[in-house]
Amino acid sequence: MPSEGQKQSRGAQIAGLALAGTGLAHFARPELFESITQAAFPRNTRQNIYINGGIETALGLALVTPKTRRLAAVGAIGYVAYLAGNVARNR
Repeated sequence: MPSEGQKQSRGAQIAGLALAGTGLAHFARPELFESITQAAFPRNTRQNIYINGGIETALGLALVTPKTRRLAAVGAIGYVAYLAGNVARNR
C-alpha cells in the first residue's frame, strides 16, 4: 500500500503533467484559449496565449520533479495572481 507521501507525490506528478499538457495545447490549438485569454490580455491576445502556454508548460514540468516542486508551486501561485490582476485591471 502506498504511503501518504507517495500518494501526494503521484498527485503532484499527475497535476504537473496535466498543466504541462494544457500549456502545450496553447501552441497546438491557440484558438481554444482565445476567449479566456482576451479577458486578461485584450491587446496582443495571441502573443499572450503563447506566453501563457510557455509558462504553464514550464510550471507543469517543474511540478513533476520533486526537487523543483516547491518552487513551481510558489510560481503557480504568483502566475494565478498575475492573471487575476490582469483580468481585474481590464474589466
